[in-house]
Amino acid sequence: MLRLGTAQTLAWASSYYLPALLAGAMAAELGMATTEVWLGFSLALGVSALLGPFSGRAIDHHGGRRVLSLVSLLFAAGLLTLALAPNPATLFVGWLLLGVAMGCGLYDAAFAALVRLQGSQARSAITGITLLAGFASTVGWPLTAWLAHTWGWREACATWAVLHLVLGLPLNASLPQGRTTEPQRQPAPAPVQATTAAPAQPPRGVAWALAYVFAATWFVSTAMAAHLPQLLMAQGASLSAAVATAALVGPAQVAGRLAEYGLMQGWHPLWSARMATLAHPLGATTWLALGPVVSPVFVVLHGAGNGILTIAKGTLPLALFGPQGYGQRQGWIMAPSRLAQALAPLLFGACVARWGAGAMWVSTALGLSALAVLSWLKTNPPR
Repeated sequence: MLRLGTAQTLAWASSYYLPALLAGAMAAELGMATTEVWLGFSLALGVSALLGPFSGRAIDHHGGRRVLSLVSLLFAAGLLTLALAPNPATLFVGWLLLGVAMGCGLYDAAFAALVRLQGSQARSAITGITLLAGFASTVGWPLTAWLAHTWGWREACATWAVLHLVLGLPLNASLPQGRTTEPQRQPAPAPVQATTAAPAQPPRGVAWALAYVFAATWFVSTAMAAHLPQLLMAQGASLSAAVATAALVGPAQVAGRLAEYGLMQGWHPLWSARMATLAHPLGATTWLALGPVVSPVFVVLHGAGNGILTIAKGTLPLALFGPQGYGQRQGWIMAPSRLAQALAPLLFGACVARWGAGAMWVSTALGLSALAVLSWLKTNPPR
């Protein structure tokens, strides 16, 4: 768990959290608009959505060690391409390579690798790696900022590439190459199996429901990551106050994951997912009703809920469907959420430009719709 969690921290810090600090410098040197750099990042997220199911299937068949070791090389190649890009076209190639790496090497792939090793007992390990990788922005943003300030954005990208080769690759290559401990077929008669194991194939609508829930909540999460300081300033906060308040998201996410690891460990993941999905609408409604004075309450509720939902997207499909074919199924379920991530900065930015802080009603409605779908699901769906 420590090895995989460290590798995931490196992967997130050098991809998902990279453009927030380097997009402006990239655009200025290459003669681009900053929005064009963000467009490249959105394309990377779109590519990652397409590759998720195939990466999951590869892990189901070959294990996480081979796939994630290859992904370390892909991350290094994409970052080196960014570092050496002489023009916007090459920069886009670098983002596309990073999109391939993200589609095959972030949380969904790590969850699939753990499930292949531990089967239905992987919940604690899934929570553990999200706890470690929850510090990706805490580590990544300061390091990227220091590298870019000291040497430049190209050197920052190149340094991350080297870290993937000297740290990420050995960590992923050292993962166990075992098979899931649960057999493909249970020898017990069907009536006994039904009372002792999760249903192998719940109704097809369950998968569609989970796909919608994760797409809606990840749209909100990415929208907040891109626009939260702007929303806080729209409610009257100064720039420094907005940044300081928005910084509470990271600790709140870790606190939520610690609560899931401890207090909620005995709960069915469906219950913790419902509670986490309610957190953003509850905080947003309170903030809009009472004003800026309670904005820290909203940020903490949003962050804690987002931290728990990160775990739920790995544990909830496992609890409802079981471990067999987990990687490929997880890839399909999460594909819409990655597309939602790609669209969220642009679409929610348009909402903020038009309605200011009133755009929070959009995210609130999405959160409540996801909660309604989760309320429809049952902890033990019929076969």
